[in-house]
Amino acid sequence: MNVYPTGCCATLAAPAISDDEADATAELFRALADPARVKIVNQLANASGPVCACEIVPALGLAQPTVSHHLKKLTDAGLLDREQRGKWAYFSLNPDAVRTLASVVDLKEVCC
Repeated sequence: MNVYPTGCCATLAAPAISDDEADATAELFRALADPARVKIVNQLANASGPVCACEIVPALGLAQPTVSHHLKKLTDAGLLDREQRGKWAYFSLNPDAVRTLASVVDLKEVCC
């Protein structure tokens, strides 16, 4: 016996992700659970190439050790790629992580 009204509950059309994929994606979102980290990701998304850590510090208005902490968290989570150039570290978004986040939050078919 169907307890739902006819036509009420459509089958989910979105492909399901595995438990491992869900865990990995949740880790990416956890890394973004700080406003400073969201700002860093936004800055890097709008940059034309890798950005030196020395440019991120003044843009955020935070102390250098705090920015380094946030950059490490984002890098450890796999959201950022880090490239050492002499004494400076340059950061860019990891394309695979960006695709993962985009696939989870792609809501253009849902609204508007």
